[in-house]
Amino acid sequence: MRTRSRIFAAGASLALLTGACASGVGNGDGEPVTLAANPWPGSFANVHVAAQVMESELGIDVDITEIDENAQWSGLDGGELDAVLEVWPSGHGDNIETYIDDLGSVEDLGELGALGQIGWFAPSYVVDENPDMATWEGLEGNEEMFATAETGDSGRFLAADPSFVQFDEVIIENLGLDFEVVQSGSEAAQLTEVEAALDDGEPVLFYFYTPHWLHAKYDLELVELPEYEEGCEEPEEERTCGYPEDVLMKVAAADLDERNEEAYEFLVNFQMENEWQDEITFMIDEEGMEPDEAAAAWIEDNEDAWSAWLP
Repeated sequence: MRTRSRIFAAGASLALLTGACASGVGNGDGEPVTLAANPWPGSFANVHVAAQVMESELGIDVDITEIDENAQWSGLDGGELDAVLEVWPSGHGDNIETYIDDLGSVEDLGELGALGQIGWFAPSYVVDENPDMATWEGLEGNEEMFATAETGDSGRFLAADPSFVQFDEVIIENLGLDFEVVQSGSEAAQLTEVEAALDDGEPVLFYFYTPHWLHAKYDLELVELPEYEEGCEEPEEERTCGYPEDVLMKVAAADLDERNEEAYEFLVNFQMENEWQDEITFMIDEEGMEPDEAAAAWIEDNEDAWSAWLP
Protein backbone atom coordinates (compact mmCIF):
# COMPACT_ATOMS: atom_id res chain seq x y z
CA MET A 1 0.00 0.00 0.00
CA ARG A 2 2.99 2.33 0.35
CA THR A 3 3.39 2.66 -3.41
CA ARG A 4 -0.30 3.16 -4.03
CA SER A 5 -0.61 5.86 -1.38
CA ARG A 6 2.35 7.75 -2.77
CA ILE A 7 1.16 7.59 -6.35
CA PHE A 8 -2.45 8.48 -5.85
CA ALA A 9 -2.35 11.06 -3.06
CA ALA A 10 -4.67 13.86 -4.22
CA GLY A 11 -3.51 17.46 -4.21
CA ALA A 12 -5.81 20.47 -4.57
CA SER A 13 -2.92 22.66 -5.64
CA LEU A 14 -1.17 22.39 -8.98
CA ALA A 15 1.78 20.35 -7.73
CA LEU A 16 4.34 19.63 -10.42
CA LEU A 17 5.16 15.94 -10.53
CA THR A 18 7.28 15.36 -13.59
CA GLY A 19 8.78 17.15 -16.50
CA ALA A 20 10.92 15.69 -19.19
CA CYS A 21 12.06 16.32 -22.69
CA ALA A 22 13.10 13.91 -25.39
CA SER A 23 13.88 14.29 -29.03
CA GLY A 24 11.73 12.29 -31.39
CA VAL A 25 10.35 12.34 -34.89
CA GLY A 26 8.37 15.53 -34.21
CA ASN A 27 9.96 18.94 -34.20
CA GLY A 28 8.84 19.82 -30.65
CA ASP A 29 8.68 23.50 -31.56
CA GLY A 30 5.49 24.18 -29.61
CA GLU A 31 5.25 25.13 -25.93
CA PRO A 32 5.57 22.46 -23.23
CA VAL A 33 2.28 20.77 -22.36
CA THR A 34 0.90 20.20 -18.85
CA LEU A 35 -1.43 17.24 -18.36
CA ALA A 36 -3.65 16.72 -15.30
CA ALA A 37 -3.44 13.52 -13.27
CA ASN A 38 -6.51 12.94 -11.11
CA PRO A 39 -6.32 10.75 -7.98
CA TRP A 40 -7.44 7.48 -9.53
CA PRO A 41 -5.37 4.82 -11.34
CA GLY A 42 -6.90 5.20 -14.81
CA SER A 43 -6.06 8.89 -14.97
CA PHE A 44 -2.41 8.12 -14.17
CA ALA A 45 -2.36 5.43 -16.85
CA ASN A 46 -3.69 7.86 -19.45
CA VAL A 47 -1.28 10.70 -18.78
CA HIS A 48 1.87 8.60 -18.44
CA VAL A 49 1.20 6.80 -21.71
CA ALA A 50 0.39 10.08 -23.47
CA ALA A 51 3.41 11.86 -22.00
CA GLN A 52 5.89 9.16 -23.03
CA VAL A 53 4.62 8.93 -26.59
CA MET A 54 4.53 12.73 -26.97
CA GLU A 55 8.08 13.03 -25.65
CA SER A 56 9.67 10.13 -27.54
CA GLU A 57 7.83 10.42 -30.84
CA LEU A 58 7.08 14.15 -31.11
CA GLY A 59 9.82 15.74 -29.02
CA ILE A 60 7.28 17.62 -26.90
CA ASP A 61 8.07 18.54 -23.30
CA VAL A 62 5.33 17.20 -21.00
CA ASP A 63 4.68 18.04 -17.36
CA ILE A 64 2.24 16.02 -15.25
CA THR A 65 0.37 17.87 -12.52
CA GLU A 66 -1.57 16.05 -9.80
CA ILE A 67 -4.91 17.72 -9.06
CA ASP A 68 -8.46 16.75 -8.10
CA GLU A 69 -11.20 16.69 -10.69
CA ASN A 70 -12.98 19.82 -9.45
CA ALA A 71 -9.96 22.11 -9.21
CA GLN A 72 -8.78 21.19 -12.70
CA TRP A 73 -11.40 23.32 -14.44
CA SER A 74 -10.08 26.58 -13.04
CA GLY A 75 -6.59 25.32 -13.88
CA LEU A 76 -7.57 24.92 -17.52
CA ASP A 77 -9.32 28.28 -17.49
CA GLY A 78 -6.37 30.05 -15.85
CA GLY A 79 -3.60 28.57 -17.98
CA GLU A 80 -1.97 26.30 -15.37
CA LEU A 81 -3.19 23.17 -17.18
CA ASP A 82 -3.35 22.31 -20.86
CA ALA A 83 -5.42 19.13 -20.95
CA VAL A 84 -7.36 16.57 -18.92
CA LEU A 85 -7.57 13.13 -20.48
CA GLU A 86 -10.40 11.62 -18.41
CA VAL A 87 -13.51 13.60 -17.48
CA TRP A 88 -16.61 11.81 -16.16
CA PRO A 89 -19.29 14.12 -17.63
CA SER A 90 -22.18 13.03 -15.39
CA GLY A 91 -20.48 14.72 -12.45
CA HIS A 92 -19.40 17.86 -14.28
CA GLY A 93 -22.47 19.25 -16.01
CA ASP A 94 -22.04 22.64 -14.33
CA ASN A 95 -18.35 22.84 -15.21
CA ILE A 96 -18.99 21.83 -18.81
CA GLU A 97 -21.67 24.48 -19.09
CA THR A 98 -19.52 27.16 -17.44
CA TYR A 99 -16.11 26.61 -19.01
CA ILE A 100 -16.96 25.01 -22.38
CA ASP A 101 -20.37 26.44 -23.30
CA ASP A 102 -20.36 29.87 -21.63
CA LEU A 103 -16.76 31.04 -21.21
CA GLY A 104 -15.31 29.08 -24.10
CA SER A 105 -11.99 28.80 -22.25
CA VAL A 106 -12.04 24.99 -22.36
CA GLU A 107 -12.52 22.82 -25.45
CA ASP A 108 -14.11 19.39 -25.71
CA LEU A 109 -11.51 17.11 -27.37
CA GLY A 110 -13.95 14.25 -27.86
CA GLU A 111 -14.38 10.81 -26.35
CA LEU A 112 -11.54 9.03 -24.57
CA GLY A 113 -12.73 5.62 -25.77
CA ALA A 114 -13.26 4.07 -22.35
CA LEU A 115 -16.71 3.75 -20.79
CA GLY A 116 -17.08 4.50 -17.09
CA GLN A 117 -19.65 3.26 -14.61
CA ILE A 118 -19.90 4.55 -11.05
CA GLY A 119 -22.10 2.64 -8.67
CA TRP A 120 -22.52 0.52 -5.55
CA PHE A 121 -20.48 -2.67 -5.52
CA ALA A 122 -20.60 -5.77 -3.34
CA PRO A 123 -18.64 -9.03 -3.47
CA SER A 124 -20.10 -11.67 -5.77
CA TYR A 125 -20.14 -14.15 -2.87
CA VAL A 126 -22.59 -11.89 -0.99
CA VAL A 127 -24.97 -11.71 -3.96
CA ASP A 128 -24.59 -15.42 -4.72
CA GLU A 129 -25.70 -16.26 -1.18
CA ASN A 130 -28.37 -13.52 -1.13
CA PRO A 131 -29.68 -13.08 -4.71
CA ASP A 132 -32.12 -10.33 -3.69
CA MET A 133 -29.13 -8.12 -2.91
CA ALA A 134 -28.46 -7.74 -6.62
CA THR A 135 -30.81 -4.73 -6.35
CA TRP A 136 -31.25 -1.97 -3.80
CA GLU A 137 -34.64 -3.41 -2.78
CA GLY A 138 -32.84 -6.51 -1.54
CA LEU A 139 -30.60 -4.37 0.64
CA GLU A 140 -33.60 -2.93 2.46
CA GLY A 141 -34.06 -4.76 5.75
CA ASN A 142 -30.70 -6.48 5.41
CA GLU A 143 -28.46 -3.49 6.06
CA GLU A 144 -27.20 -4.95 9.36
CA MET A 145 -25.27 -7.56 7.39
CA PHE A 146 -22.86 -4.77 6.48
CA ALA A 147 -22.65 -3.30 9.98
CA THR A 148 -19.35 -2.68 11.71
CA ALA A 149 -18.39 -1.63 15.24
CA GLU A 150 -18.26 1.91 13.88
CA THR A 151 -21.83 1.89 12.55
CA GLY A 152 -23.63 -0.13 15.22
CA ASP A 153 -26.89 -1.65 13.95
CA SER A 154 -26.75 0.37 10.72
CA GLY A 155 -24.99 -0.99 7.69
CA ARG A 156 -21.74 0.58 6.59
CA PHE A 157 -21.51 2.13 3.14
CA LEU A 158 -17.86 2.82 2.37
CA ALA A 159 -17.44 6.07 0.43
CA ALA A 160 -14.60 6.99 -1.92
CA ASP A 161 -11.98 9.70 -2.03
CA PRO A 162 -13.87 12.83 -0.87
CA SER A 163 -12.74 14.73 -3.97
CA PHE A 164 -14.75 12.35 -6.18
CA VAL A 165 -18.25 13.30 -7.32
CA GLN A 166 -20.65 11.15 -5.27
CA PHE A 167 -24.32 11.34 -4.22
CA ASP A 168 -24.60 8.30 -1.99
CA GLU A 169 -25.81 9.97 1.21
CA VAL A 170 -28.71 11.53 -0.70
CA ILE A 171 -29.56 8.29 -2.50
CA ILE A 172 -29.50 6.29 0.74
CA GLU A 173 -31.72 8.80 2.55
CA ASN A 174 -34.26 9.05 -0.24
CA LEU A 175 -34.45 5.27 -0.71
CA GLY A 176 -35.04 4.87 3.03
CA LEU A 177 -32.06 2.57 3.57
CA ASP A 178 -30.39 2.19 6.96
CA PHE A 179 -26.79 2.76 5.92
CA GLU A 180 -24.24 5.06 7.47
CA VAL A 181 -21.82 6.54 4.94
CA VAL A 182 -18.26 6.15 6.21
CA GLN A 183 -15.63 8.31 4.55
CA SER A 184 -12.48 6.48 3.53
CA GLY A 185 -10.34 9.58 3.04
CA SER A 186 -8.63 8.43 -0.15
CA GLU A 187 -8.83 5.71 -2.75
CA ALA A 188 -5.79 4.01 -1.24
CA ALA A 189 -7.47 3.89 2.18
CA GLN A 190 -10.72 2.64 0.66
CA LEU A 191 -8.92 -0.13 -1.21
CA THR A 192 -7.20 -1.21 2.01
CA GLU A 193 -10.61 -1.61 3.68
CA VAL A 194 -12.24 -3.29 0.69
CA GLU A 195 -9.43 -5.75 0.00
CA ALA A 196 -9.24 -6.73 3.66
CA ALA A 197 -12.97 -7.55 3.64
CA LEU A 198 -12.73 -9.40 0.32
CA ASP A 199 -9.74 -11.47 1.42
CA ASP A 200 -11.57 -12.42 4.63
CA GLY A 201 -14.84 -13.21 2.84
CA GLU A 202 -16.71 -10.48 4.74
CA PRO A 203 -19.69 -8.47 3.43
CA VAL A 204 -18.81 -4.98 2.21
CA LEU A 205 -20.81 -2.41 0.25
CA PHE A 206 -18.94 0.47 -1.31
CA TYR A 207 -18.81 3.23 -3.91
CA PHE A 208 -16.65 2.19 -6.84
CA TYR A 209 -16.34 2.35 -10.59
CA THR A 210 -15.14 0.75 -13.80
CA PRO A 211 -12.66 0.67 -15.43
CA HIS A 212 -10.37 -0.32 -12.56
CA TRP A 213 -7.85 -3.09 -11.95
CA LEU A 214 -9.77 -4.25 -8.84
CA HIS A 215 -12.28 -6.00 -11.13
CA ALA A 216 -9.47 -8.11 -12.59
CA LYS A 217 -8.50 -9.32 -9.11
CA TYR A 218 -11.90 -9.86 -7.45
CA ASP A 219 -15.41 -10.85 -8.49
CA LEU A 220 -17.64 -7.86 -7.76
CA GLU A 221 -21.31 -7.20 -8.46
CA LEU A 222 -22.81 -3.85 -9.40
CA VAL A 223 -25.91 -3.43 -7.23
CA GLU A 224 -28.85 -2.22 -9.29
CA LEU A 225 -30.08 1.22 -8.25
CA PRO A 226 -33.11 3.05 -9.66
CA GLU A 227 -32.46 3.82 -13.31
CA TYR A 228 -30.75 7.09 -14.11
CA GLU A 229 -32.88 9.63 -15.94
CA GLU A 230 -31.69 12.93 -17.34
CA GLY A 231 -31.93 15.62 -14.69
CA CYS A 232 -32.72 13.24 -11.82
CA GLU A 233 -29.89 14.75 -9.78
CA GLU A 234 -31.35 18.28 -9.97
CA PRO A 235 -31.93 19.34 -7.28
CA GLU A 236 -29.54 16.92 -5.59
CA GLU A 237 -31.74 16.66 -2.48
CA GLU A 238 -34.38 14.77 -4.49
CA ARG A 239 -32.03 12.30 -6.14
CA THR A 240 -33.04 8.65 -5.92
CA CYS A 241 -31.60 7.45 -9.23
CA GLY A 242 -28.25 5.74 -9.59
CA TYR A 243 -25.26 6.79 -11.58
CA PRO A 244 -25.34 6.78 -15.40
CA GLU A 245 -22.85 5.04 -17.64
CA ASP A 246 -20.31 7.70 -18.58
CA VAL A 247 -18.81 8.10 -22.03
CA LEU A 248 -15.49 9.48 -20.76
CA MET A 249 -14.25 12.61 -22.49
CA LYS A 250 -11.08 14.67 -22.92
CA VAL A 251 -10.83 18.45 -22.56
CA ALA A 252 -8.13 21.03 -23.17
CA ALA A 253 -7.45 24.73 -22.80
CA ALA A 254 -9.13 26.41 -25.75
CA ASP A 255 -5.91 27.96 -27.03
CA LEU A 256 -3.81 24.78 -26.99
CA ASP A 257 -4.07 24.34 -30.75
CA GLU A 258 -2.52 27.79 -31.25
CA ARG A 259 0.31 27.22 -28.76
CA ASN A 260 1.18 23.65 -29.74
CA GLU A 261 -0.69 22.34 -32.75
CA GLU A 262 1.13 19.01 -32.79
CA ALA A 263 0.26 18.29 -29.15
CA TYR A 264 -3.33 19.34 -29.77
CA GLU A 265 -3.71 16.95 -32.72
CA PHE A 266 -2.14 14.12 -30.72
CA LEU A 267 -4.51 14.61 -27.79
CA VAL A 268 -7.53 14.74 -30.09
CA ASN A 269 -6.41 11.39 -31.51
CA PHE A 270 -5.50 9.86 -28.13
CA GLN A 271 -7.68 6.92 -27.11
CA MET A 272 -7.70 4.58 -24.12
CA GLU A 273 -9.90 1.51 -23.95
CA ASN A 274 -11.09 -0.09 -20.69
CA GLU A 275 -8.96 -3.19 -21.29
CA TRP A 276 -5.80 -1.17 -21.94
CA GLN A 277 -6.33 0.98 -18.88
CA ASP A 278 -6.96 -2.02 -16.62
CA GLU A 279 -3.79 -3.68 -17.92
CA ILE A 280 -1.65 -0.64 -17.08
CA THR A 281 -3.18 0.03 -13.67
CA PHE A 282 -2.86 -3.64 -12.69
CA MET A 283 0.87 -3.42 -13.37
CA ILE A 284 1.09 -0.34 -11.14
CA ASP A 285 -0.99 -1.48 -8.19
CA GLU A 286 -0.56 -5.22 -8.16
CA GLU A 287 2.87 -5.74 -9.71
CA GLY A 288 4.47 -2.76 -7.98
CA MET A 289 5.61 -0.94 -11.09
CA GLU A 290 5.98 2.82 -11.20
CA PRO A 291 3.45 4.57 -13.47
CA ASP A 292 6.12 5.46 -16.02
CA GLU A 293 7.41 1.87 -16.04
CA ALA A 294 3.93 0.43 -16.56
CA ALA A 295 3.23 2.94 -19.32
CA ALA A 296 6.52 2.04 -21.03
CA ALA A 297 5.71 -1.68 -20.87
CA TRP A 298 2.30 -1.11 -22.42
CA ILE A 299 3.73 1.17 -25.12
CA GLU A 300 6.33 -1.46 -26.05
CA ASP A 301 3.59 -4.06 -26.63
CA ASN A 302 1.00 -1.85 -28.33
CA GLU A 303 2.63 0.12 -31.12
CA ASP A 304 -0.34 -0.47 -33.42
CA ALA A 305 -2.55 1.36 -30.92
CA TRP A 306 -0.43 4.41 -30.11
CA SER A 307 0.98 4.93 -33.59
CA ALA A 308 -2.56 5.83 -34.70
CA TRP A 309 -2.52 8.81 -32.33
CA LEU A 310 0.43 10.53 -34.01
CA PRO A 311 -0.37 13.62 -36.10
